[in-house]
Amino acid sequence: MSNQVLAHKNVSRISISLPEALLVELDKMVLERGFENRSQVLSNMIHQFITEQKAVEDNAIMSGTINLVYDHSVAGLQKQLTDLQHEHIDEVISSLHVHLMNTQTMEVILVQGPGSKLQNIADKMQVCRGVLSAKLQVATSMIPPLHPLPHDELTDNEYSQRCEQEIEQ
Repeated sequence: MSNQVLAHKNVSRISISLPEALLVELDKMVLERGFENRSQVLSNMIHQFITEQKAVEDNAIMSGTINLVYDHSVAGLQKQLTDLQHEHIDEVISSLHVHLMNTQTMEVILVQGPGSKLQNIADKMQVCRGVLSAKLQVATSMIPPLHPLPHDELTDNEYSQRCEQEIEQ
């Protein structure tokens, strides 16, 4: 079965009304971003919106990023943001920051945990004086475990063999 046939399996058709200007922008996005059609764009947008809503409502484990832009010249802001990341060390995987023009910094923080907790972390960052924007972007998928099972569940020999196998892969 071709991908196109699989893509249309279990699809429902709906009708929507849009202001003309919004439709023009939608069609422009379809062309510029290489989508096949309007349905693909709208399906992607709806999926993202539902995923973000679930992150707020559910306690499902999700992975994602908190994307910040802030003014690094604000006294104490960088320490406050770092302290928040350490306070939520179980959810914060890593971060990357890039110095932008003037006194702005962009920081991308990789996170994983219950969706509502991730949103809470982003909200705490957003209200810090000097933060210009803070946006949580989530996915329903989880990051795979970074380490093998704890050592105490395996014999020394089994643990050594597993580590060697993982290195070989």
